[in-house]
Amino acid sequence: MEHQNTSIKTPQFSHITPEDLDHIYEPSEDSFLLIDTLEKDLELIRARHPAVCLEVGSGSGVVITALATALGPYCCYLATDINPRACRITQETGQVNGVSVNAINTDLASGIRAQIDVLIFNPPYVVTPSEEVGRGDLEHTWAGGELGREVMDRLFPRVGELLSPKGVFYLVVLKENRPQEVAEVMALQGFSCSIVLSRTTGPEKLSVLRFTRDR
Repeated sequence: MEHQNTSIKTPQFSHITPEDLDHIYEPSEDSFLLIDTLEKDLELIRARHPAVCLEVGSGSGVVITALATALGPYCCYLATDINPRACRITQETGQVNGVSVNAINTDLASGIRAQIDVLIFNPPYVVTPSEEVGRGDLEHTWAGGELGREVMDRLFPRVGELLSPKGVFYLVVLKENRPQEVAEVMALQGFSCSIVLSRTTGPEKLSVLRFTRDR
């Protein structure tokens, strides 16, 4: 039996220009924490034989590209972003790293009808005044409003219909987002929650939550 690599390489993203970074989210500690989480869970993900993977709000595209390089061409890789420039750069990041990512310019998962086996979301999670949510290209990427939850809370009601029966959902949260409350919201939809990885970067305590359907 062929031995499968259980490491994930951080994708190349040197094609992203300083001008691009005035408009899209630069790969940062939360991006790399999410990639490390997918690496830690790679055997679990492979065991589910995913066919369709989706990253919501892909920004630079490094996370969905990292997963695509690890899983190979047997999956369809989708990404969404409300910012057209982020969609273009996501597709370029895939190309530069030898994988195909189909980026869709839409709000969260609006219009997505596929059954998703791996759903990834690094949302705008910073606690800000509500009026900062959705402003400008860069504010879109980090301003989370009250509790930092205003954007992610909009996706949660759709997760049940988006995820396939074997699907798994990875979500980046900040301690201030009240992860336990998030787990309770998802439990009402029949999902179990696990903390896969946590990391403190400066003042931020970041965690990646994994949601799967209760058996």
